[in-house]
Amino acid sequence: MAANLLTMLKVDLGITSTVYDERLTQVLAAAEGAIAREGGVLNLDSPEDCQLVVMYAAWLWRKRDTMEPMPRMVRWALNNNVFGNAMAGGVP
Repeated sequence: MAANLLTMLKVDLGITSTVYDERLTQVLAAAEGAIAREGGVLNLDSPEDCQLVVMYAAWLWRKRDTMEPMPRMVRWALNNNVFGNAMAGGVP
């Protein structure tokens, strides 16, 4: 699934080269870690959770230059994951 996330992230960012693959893979891992620290529980078989990781990673990549705050769409998806899993008893 990690390769699919990398592909999805590269499409989101408009990157076609493989030169950034290692760095983007690290950004994906950082996004997964940040989501977990916020209380999110990821099931990478879920399209919604995969999209959350990609959106979060894309924001991390872009904000390194712009320092933009987290977009509302990403915050909304993250909150849905955190609160949805809390309501379900923490089971992904």
